[in-house]
Amino acid sequence: MQQESLFANQNNDDDNTPLANRVRPTTLEEFVGQKHLIGDKKILREIIDQDKIPSLIFWGPPGVGKTTLAEIIAKKTKANFITFSAVTSGINDIKKVMKEAELNREMGQKTIVFIDEIHRFNKAQQDAFLPFVEKGSITLIGATTENPSFEINSALLSRCKVFVLKSLTQDDLVELLNNTLNNPKAFKKEVDIQADTLQLIAAYANGDARVALNTLEMAVINSQTKDDKITVNIDDIRQLLNTKSLRYDKNGEEHYNIISALHKSMRNSDTDSAIYWTTRMLEGGEDPLYIARRLVRFASEDIGLADTNALNVAINTFQACQFLGMPECNVHLIECVIYLSVAPKSNAAYKALLKAQKDVKKYGNLPVPLQIRNAPTKLMKNLGYGKDYKFAHDYQDKLTTMQTVPDEVLGHQYYSPTEQGREKLFKQRIDYIKKWHEEHNK
Repeated sequence: MQQESLFANQNNDDDNTPLANRVRPTTLEEFVGQKHLIGDKKILREIIDQDKIPSLIFWGPPGVGKTTLAEIIAKKTKANFITFSAVTSGINDIKKVMKEAELNREMGQKTIVFIDEIHRFNKAQQDAFLPFVEKGSITLIGATTENPSFEINSALLSRCKVFVLKSLTQDDLVELLNNTLNNPKAFKKEVDIQADTLQLIAAYANGDARVALNTLEMAVINSQTKDDKITVNIDDIRQLLNTKSLRYDKNGEEHYNIISALHKSMRNSDTDSAIYWTTRMLEGGEDPLYIARRLVRFASEDIGLADTNALNVAINTFQACQFLGMPECNVHLIECVIYLSVAPKSNAAYKALLKAQKDVKKYGNLPVPLQIRNAPTKLMKNLGYGKDYKFAHDYQDKLTTMQTVPDEVLGHQYYSPTEQGREKLFKQRIDYIKKWHEEHNK
């Protein structure tokens, strides 16, 4: 918990201060990106300019300006501005400051509480803020990279306005880099760097301003100085950027977004899209067995009997991943993804499951008809278990008129095959069986 300035070193000219801190914007005019929120007449711009800040959550990926916006609000607001840390702030610390905020409110003084990475606060810590937000003792500003629907208590979230910050575009990052080069706080010497080099840094940063600025600073530090001018050439940058940064959190929302993208691409038979999303996961460090398990599920849920070999391919892929591991098993995953993408699609088996589940929930534990109950003991036989059972193999058509479900669900059809791929053969067989019953159950 800190009750002084938001950033103690923001005006420090010490060379050890990171470039991102030295050139951090202090006004909305200097801020780059997020025009959908802080552009002319946009809602966030209006409430900041008017100093009418509600409790709000800034949600977005790293390096897009969440904390910087909080600092700009801190400078512009007439309220007390307090920051909390999920690591160092306990419940007692929170309650103490909340009581002070309540007293200040009674004297007409507003208090804004900023919580960076609010998703790291546990439920008890979040609950400690709730009554003070409800009473208006404080205005809460939280910043998070995680989906607030999952990471923030619903009661607290319902009292906050959520603003979604987007990844910075490459043009945004180039603008930011140019602004930095023209900022007297950035470097003590003139920096000579070409436009194509800035474009390369911006592309590498992948929407993250902090990565862009850190890369620029590293390039300047490692470049040659001549006549009080630092020259950064593109070859030096390429040596620094031998691996492109991938934003992929195996435990975060992006994990679920990308696996969803893979499923929907395969379902839509978009082979190249499916290959791309699989590669994104593999390059981001995803467990290949996780991907393989999802492919096994997909083979039955979205292909089913339209291609009876799909499940075999998926199971074989899973076993290959177990046997080889990464990186060797990556080609097996891609092979499987291609197969599942081009295979004919049917979710008839999955829909059959859903329909049956609905009946099970509706009717509960219906008794098994006596004729198809097992009768291993004399008592069971005396009670009628297995009486009138008809052994299908004893009949010419391998079909009987025996009832095999409770009366309540008699005639309910769960599986409705399509005419996709091999499922057309299953449809023909089911139609024949249905017609046979219509003729013999008269």
